[in-house]
Amino acid sequence: MSRPRRVLVIVQNLPVPLDRRVWLECQALVAAGYGVSVICHAGPGEASYEELDGVRIHRYPPPRQARGLAGFAWEFAYCWVRTALLSLKVLRRDGFDVIQACNPPDTYWLLARLYRRAGKSFVFDHHDLCPEVYDARFGAAARPLVRRALVALERASVRSADHLVSTNESYRRVATVRAGIPPERTTVVRSGPDTRRLYPQAPEPELKAGRRHLCVYLGVMGPQDGVDLVVRAADVVVNQMGRTDCHFALLGFGDCLDDLRDLATHLGLDGWVTFTGRADDGMIRRWLSTADVGLSPDPRTPFNDLSTMNKTLEYMAFGVPAVAFDLAETRVSAGDAAVYVEEEGPQAFAKAICALLDDPARRRAMGEVGAARIRDRLGWSHQAATYVGVYDRLVGGAMSAATGVAGDGEEQR
Repeated sequence: MSRPRRVLVIVQNLPVPLDRRVWLECQALVAAGYGVSVICHAGPGEASYEELDGVRIHRYPPPRQARGLAGFAWEFAYCWVRTALLSLKVLRRDGFDVIQACNPPDTYWLLARLYRRAGKSFVFDHHDLCPEVYDARFGAAARPLVRRALVALERASVRSADHLVSTNESYRRVATVRAGIPPERTTVVRSGPDTRRLYPQAPEPELKAGRRHLCVYLGVMGPQDGVDLVVRAADVVVNQMGRTDCHFALLGFGDCLDDLRDLATHLGLDGWVTFTGRADDGMIRRWLSTADVGLSPDPRTPFNDLSTMNKTLEYMAFGVPAVAFDLAETRVSAGDAAVYVEEEGPQAFAKAICALLDDPARRRAMGEVGAARIRDRLGWSHQAATYVGVYDRLVGGAMSAATGVAGDGEEQR
C-alpha cells in the first residue's frame, strides 16, 4: 500500500488547536488519509510536542508581545527562525510533500521556496489581508514604506504558491488582482463552523447573572475588531437607557483584553459585563446556547468589509441572531440572520441590540434562518471536500489507510 501524502502546516497567528480553521483543515486532511504535522507557537501550558487526533503538533516558545514596528519585526524574525529549525526536525522525523503556510504574517514563502528545491509544493492559506490590517490598526497614512513592504510580502506569498486557498471571494479577488495570478490557481474555502463540535445544548440561565437577556461577543480582541464598542454599547444600554435586564459576556482574548477590562471598570460595568478569557468548545457551547443576541462590532474599514467574521457564523450555528455593522462579507455570510447597523458608534449599536432583544419573534425567526444557512451551505462539512480537493489535485491524492482508495477531490461550489 502506498504511503500517505504528508503535509506540513505552518501557523504563527494562533496556536493549534486553538486556531479553529487550521484545526478543521488538519482534521479534514487526516480523515482523507494524509499525514499531517503542524508548527506553531505554544499556548499557555501546552507541550513542545503533542500528537492529537492524528496530527503531530510541534510547538516553540511564544515570542514576547510585540510593541511598535521594531517589536513586530523581532516577532516575525524570531518565529521564522524557530519555524525553520522545527521544519528540519519534521523533515527528518516525519517528512512532508507540501508546506501550507497560513498568514499572518506573509513571511513563510521564502522557507517554502527553499524547500521547493527538494521537490516540496507550497499552498498559501490566505487568512488575512495584511496591508489592510495594518491600515486598520495604524491608519492608511502611517509609514507608507511599511505598507508597501506588506503588499510586496503578500504578493511574494501568493505568487510563490502552487495553489492559493482564500477564505472568501473578496480575498480571492484581491489576491488575483493585486498579485496578478490566474484564477485557476485559487480556491475559496470558507471558515464554516464544525457543527459536530459547536452545537446547541440546554441553556444555563445562571450565565445571565440573574437578568433576562444575555448578549455575547466571541472572538479575538485586537485594535481592528472594535470590541471596545461592545463595552461602550453596554454603557449606553445600562447607564444611559437605564435597562437592568441585560448582561454582556465577552469570550476570547487578544491585545486589547486588559484595556477592555479597565474600560468596563471605568464605566461602572463590572457587574454587567463578564470576561471569560480563552474560550474552548465547551465554553462556547454553554454561552452561545444561552445567548439571546450575538455581537459583531467590527467597524466599517476596508479590511473588515472584505473579511468573513467567524464569530457571526458561530452565532448562526447556535441559532443566535447577530447585530453587526453593514459590511459586505458579513451580509454574504449572515443574510437575514443579522441586523445591520448603518450608523457608526455605540449609540446606534446599542439601539439595535435593544430593538432585537424586545422582539422575541424576530429573534426566533432570524435564528432559524442562520441555523439553516450553516446546516445547508456554510458549515465546515460543506467546505472540507473542497479543501482536500486542493491537495488531491496538487499531489495526486492520498491513499486511505482504511480503504487504499484515493480521494476524489470534487469541489463543492
